[in-house]
Amino acid sequence: MSTTSGATSSAPKPASTRAKPANKAEAVADWADGRLGIYTLAKSNLRKIFPDHWSFMLGEICLYSFVIIILTGVYLTLFFKPSMAEVVYHGPYAPLDGIRMSEAYASTMDISFEIRGGLLIRQIHHWAALVFVAAMLVHMMRVFFTGAFRKPREINWVFGFLLLVLGMFDGFFGYSLPDDLLSGTGIRFMEGAILAVPLVGTYVQMFLFGGQFPGTDIVPRFFTIHVLLIPGIMLGLLVAHLILVFYHKHTQWAGPGKTEKNVVGMPLMPVYMAKAGGFFFLVFGIIAAISAIATINPIWAYGPYRPDQVSTDAQPDWYMGFSEGLIRVMPGWEVSVWGGHTLNLGVMIPLAIFPLVLVAIAVYPFIEGWITGDKREHHILDRPRNAPVRTGLGAAWISLYLVLLVGGGNDLFATHFHLSLNSITYFVRVGFFVVPVIVFFVTKRWCLGLQRRDKEKVLHGRESGIIKRLPHGEFVEVHTPLAAKDLHTLTAHEQPRPIELPAQTDENGVARKAGLVAKTRAKLSEGYYGEGGQITKPTVEEFREIESGHGHH
Repeated sequence: MSTTSGATSSAPKPASTRAKPANKAEAVADWADGRLGIYTLAKSNLRKIFPDHWSFMLGEICLYSFVIIILTGVYLTLFFKPSMAEVVYHGPYAPLDGIRMSEAYASTMDISFEIRGGLLIRQIHHWAALVFVAAMLVHMMRVFFTGAFRKPREINWVFGFLLLVLGMFDGFFGYSLPDDLLSGTGIRFMEGAILAVPLVGTYVQMFLFGGQFPGTDIVPRFFTIHVLLIPGIMLGLLVAHLILVFYHKHTQWAGPGKTEKNVVGMPLMPVYMAKAGGFFFLVFGIIAAISAIATINPIWAYGPYRPDQVSTDAQPDWYMGFSEGLIRVMPGWEVSVWGGHTLNLGVMIPLAIFPLVLVAIAVYPFIEGWITGDKREHHILDRPRNAPVRTGLGAAWISLYLVLLVGGGNDLFATHFHLSLNSITYFVRVGFFVVPVIVFFVTKRWCLGLQRRDKEKVLHGRESGIIKRLPHGEFVEVHTPLAAKDLHTLTAHEQPRPIELPAQTDENGVARKAGLVAKTRAKLSEGYYGEGGQITKPTVEEFREIESGHGHH
């Protein structure tokens, strides 16, 4: 069913009045469309417009790397044995001949050395997982710094956050499956964190591991979670995420002709699909090339896991490094309560901080919406410099992540840079509180400086490099006026005013008390949009004064 301008929709014509298909292919297409509505759906959506900007490719890298993970994961599943039953290895890798190991480790060795293309597929799978999480983090930071999370995209932001968290944990479960010495150390780390949970920690540990560590069930259970549970949830979230992107239409950068009610760019078919298809193979090719050149997770060098051994330089994948940093730099505090029960604060407190570091990302759109009171839809992106407080908060979060990452690899930093391990640990302890604050204020001042520079460009034009001598002998540089397109880009952003508290007395002179919540909101709003939070854009009067030649060379 379709509609055209000036006409009303009507019911489908009876079969006897329809034009007969020209050939069998058209007949098949007509049969399918009559039952599935494919033609109508395609006609209304395949010409949808997508803006053309390089930053939008970050989301595509997430999607393509996820597809690569699924494809390579299916191949690996055909040969991997998720069992902790012990076997004696007699494979082609001589240094491990005759060593007892789990079937999980032995089958991973077989994939690496005996299955055709197995090692390359393993490498692609692992590298694609790293790229997937990295691309999601960078993509979310792009959305954050440009304000693309604002109404109506708050729910889609939460979907993206859940995909990021699930991707991090699924990566942890996946790298734990080979049951090698490195991944086993990571599982031991997780077990210690579970045991530190008051009251229920020991019960959860016995349930997960099927007995005392390392138990007999952890690898099979991780396998089910890694290949079935989390990917299924992620696939559903990804589909919902893409549907909302399609439904809400894409955000775009400010520019001439671009408004909150249109999208300027390329149609989905054929231009965007052709470029997207080529980009997929480019991403796949680069990940494959990295996998063929750079070895990752060489389990044969670590050996099978044994509870009485710990490998040196044991590090988690980078995206989980900040969680280990929290544990490593936390003092080993313990307290006894309730008649001798020990609370391990050295692990409990980092466990409480760990989700807070992540949840801070998820809840920010709702916090900013509450502070600003902005209920409008936004489809035009902010330049990061025009939202100094938001940009400063994002930079502070990244700096906190990096500081904790240093803490998670404190032994490597100590050995590679010949530093004291204790000095690095104390630096991270102090940096956890100090570095984000410093980064916030530096970034905010940087953004304000860029705003001032933009204002100068709008009012006085761009420096031309041409020196002119005035009649009274003064030398000045001639400025070139900006083009209309550049003027629009530098002045298109909105500058909301701070929320003001109501008058202290009403019209009858009765005192009106403002609650703590209202005062807090007004104070935060002043920080965001007050004099210290933004530089006022040039007014029309200022611009006309400059245009008329007053105060301008």
